[in-house]
Amino acid sequence: MPSFEFGLDTFGDVTAGPDGRPQSQAAVIREVIEQGVLADQLGIDAFGVGEHHRPDFAISAPEVVLAAIAARTSRIVLGSAVTVLSSDDPIRVFERFATVDAASNGRAEVTLGRGSFTESFPLFGFDLGQYEALFEEKLDLFVALLRQEPVSWQGQLRPPLNNQRVFPPLDKPPLKTWIGVGGSPESVVRAARYDLPLMLAIIGGEPRRFLPFIDLYKRAYAQLGRPIKPIGLHSHGYVADTDAQAREDLWPHHKAMRDRIGAERGWPPVTRASFDQEADGGSLYVGAPETVARRIAATAQALGIARFDMKYSSGTLPHAKLMRSIELYGTQVMPLVRDMLA
Repeated sequence: MPSFEFGLDTFGDVTAGPDGRPQSQAAVIREVIEQGVLADQLGIDAFGVGEHHRPDFAISAPEVVLAAIAARTSRIVLGSAVTVLSSDDPIRVFERFATVDAASNGRAEVTLGRGSFTESFPLFGFDLGQYEALFEEKLDLFVALLRQEPVSWQGQLRPPLNNQRVFPPLDKPPLKTWIGVGGSPESVVRAARYDLPLMLAIIGGEPRRFLPFIDLYKRAYAQLGRPIKPIGLHSHGYVADTDAQAREDLWPHHKAMRDRIGAERGWPPVTRASFDQEADGGSLYVGAPETVARRIAATAQALGIARFDMKYSSGTLPHAKLMRSIELYGTQVMPLVRDMLA
């Protein structure tokens, strides 16, 4: 797999400072910029920041953070780990990413999703009862904008457009646009129908259980008579110098984050046994560089993916630990995986 790509994703999880207390969201944003700069220096292919609107994540405006990183980097692709298109305006999303693309000299990409977290819907005045309809219609408009032509378009949930141009135009089209999928066959087929690459968010369980989604994506493309677009994978991970250190570093922060979110969603508290099970063979890529590389290579071969994005931040895990994890990912994990896939 000579073209295999490596990415890093973060939602700007609010980290613990040197005193162990949560830092301000402003401080976390500055840390994320430094993390993106380091990723560029290490030759990592892509860096994504996700959108959330809640106190435990600092990034609500990914494009602004990406523009700050763009000004201090030269080669890394800059994208959204997820943009919640359903609660945004497709034209504004396109304009913002076209601006990042201009600022970065053609290095922007976007991942569009329906949103696993739904805080943005009441915040921006959208009805959760229209969850599916909002995404379907807004994606249809966004894809029309990608053609870089005056747009005439009509839907049910917003006024129509008549021969409307959108600015700034892309200097180096196209804008790479992924569809983020967490567990919906309809989203897989939709990605193929719009001829967009697929980013699978696998955050629990054996990765092979997503093989039916990949087969569905391939079948949809075969029926459409078009060459298939790339498939990527987004999963949580953390790299330290040894397996034992990686698990001990990550465990308390992982548990606090999962239990907090789980309490909102009715999940039982996570146990150390379930954490270790995910780290042994599930969708948590945690360990020493060789361990993580072996797990990534096995997943890549099993699923036939073209890109692996590791969500490297986890709850209050401190900035210094994250920087070390990024360093090991870029200097050791990536070369090992490339050797294993050669």
